[in-house]
Amino acid sequence: ERMKIMGIDLGQARTGVCVSDLSGFLAGRSITIAQHNRDKLLEEICREAAAEKPGRIVVGLPLNMNGTEGPKALECREYAARIAQATGVETLLWDERGTSVTANRILSDAGKKRGKQRARVDAVAAQIILQSYLDYYNLHKDKE
Repeated sequence: ERMKIMGIDLGQARTGVCVSDLSGFLAGRSITIAQHNRDKLLEEICREAAAEKPGRIVVGLPLNMNGTEGPKALECREYAARIAQATGVETLLWDERGTSVTANRILSDAGKKRGKQRARVDAVAAQIILQSYLDYYNLHKDKE
């Protein structure tokens, strides 16, 4: 079935949110929410979810390079559960190793100014997390 999928890159001060097109093939519009208060952030995410009506939410899971989970991964796991509960949307975690590195590289290639780039990088990271999930999902969805 066709559905939008929302990707989230949780940061300390800024969180990137990106939504796919209805076909679920392409990561589209992405925004950055500048909010370190986790309760207020949850309200903003709920607002975005209510507006976009995604069928699934994908939260980037920051694993250590060797694949183990540290405190940041645990925090993301717990917060993803809060997002699922608050939005009522199926929420899953997606290995985001390397995504912010990729995001930074893409943006510096685009020649963005450093300060502006930092604000943009979270939105781009959310886009990359979402696109990497969509590519996987579309490859395997017949087996789901």
